[in-house]
Amino acid sequence: MGFDNRQLTFGESRYGKPYAMLHDKRITTSFNISHSGKHGLIALAPHGQLGVDVEERVAREDIDDLIKLVFGPNEQSALALTAGSRKIDLFFKFWTIKEALIKAVGTGFSLDPSSFEIPSAMYSGTKSRFQFPQMPAPKWQIEYIGNEEFAAAVAYEVSCADIYRHSRENGNPQATPTTIVTGHGIGKSGV
Repeated sequence: MGFDNRQLTFGESRYGKPYAMLHDKRITTSFNISHSGKHGLIALAPHGQLGVDVEERVAREDIDDLIKLVFGPNEQSALALTAGSRKIDLFFKFWTIKEALIKAVGTGFSLDPSSFEIPSAMYSGTKSRFQFPQMPAPKWQIEYIGNEEFAAAVAYEVSCADIYRHSRENGNPQATPTTIVTGHGIGKSGV
C-alpha cells in the first residue's frame, strides 16, 4: 500500500466497526474480519465498505428459537420446509449472509436482523444484489462463499463492484473488489 506498516493505526465507528488510518486520516481501503472455531476470514477492498462472516457448521439445540428471533417471515417459511442437515446448512447460509450485511453497513446487531430479508435468489444461489428497506443507499452485492466445513458470506457496496467490473472490461481481467483469505488458503471473490 506504499507505507510502513508501523504508520498504520486503527479507529472505530460509532458501532465499533474498525477502520484503518494513516497519519490520523481514514484510508479508503476497507477490511472486515470474522472467525469461528478453526476458520478465519478476512476481506479487503480498495474502495467502499464490506462485511464478512464465517461460521462453523455445528448443530445447535436453539436453532428454532434463533430462527424466530433473527429471520423474517419468508426466511422462516423456507427454513420450515427443510429438516436435518439441510436445515442446518440453510440456517447458516442465511445467518452468514445477514451478518455480512450488517457488518458491511457498520451497525452490527444494533440493526435488527429480522427487520430485513435476504433476496429469495440467495436461497438456492450464491450471488445477488441487496438494498436495506430502511436505507435508500447504498446497494450491496452479496455472495455466499461457504463449503462443507463452514458457512461464509461477503457483502460489499455495488459502487465498489461497478468500479472493478469497469476495470476488468478495460484491460484488467484480474480485478476484484475483495480478496478473501481463509484458514484454508487464499481465494478471490469476483463480481
